[in-house]
Amino acid sequence: MNMSEHEENKEEQMLEDITGMTCIYVPVNDVYESIKWYQKNLGYQPSNNELVEPGMVTAVLNFPDRNGNLPLPGLRQVAPALFLHKSDEEGGRLRFSWSLDSGNPHAIACFITPRIEELYNRFRANGVNILEERVTCGPNITFADPDGNVWEVWQP
Repeated sequence: MNMSEHEENKEEQMLEDITGMTCIYVPVNDVYESIKWYQKNLGYQPSNNELVEPGMVTAVLNFPDRNGNLPLPGLRQVAPALFLHKSDEEGGRLRFSWSLDSGNPHAIACFITPRIEELYNRFRANGVNILEERVTCGPNITFADPDGNVWEVWQP
């Protein structure tokens, strides 16, 4: 084995298997109404080529960057896209009951915010279903979308 082969093998061994998360699939009753809810409450925006209209069965939402641009999927994507899919309630929702939390619905993902107080006030003003407020390793809020999908938001 020559030196360049050794360096290639060393570099190959240092690569991660997983470098991020690109999307979360979210079951909803009404994709069109859910887009409006996620825009209003979390700031998600439909992808650039997405025609938003009643009767949609799927949609891709992303967080815009500071300049309002929507990111393209990438190897080091920070915030996952939400893929909203029309699904009857029998199809299930994103949550689980945690026995250590008295069986209450538990979030399946946690967003990060630098402004939890502003987000909390927006949630209250918009009538978001706030399930719990905690201060564990920083303030966090557990909430549900109109379809009962449970999320959490945390400020480090």
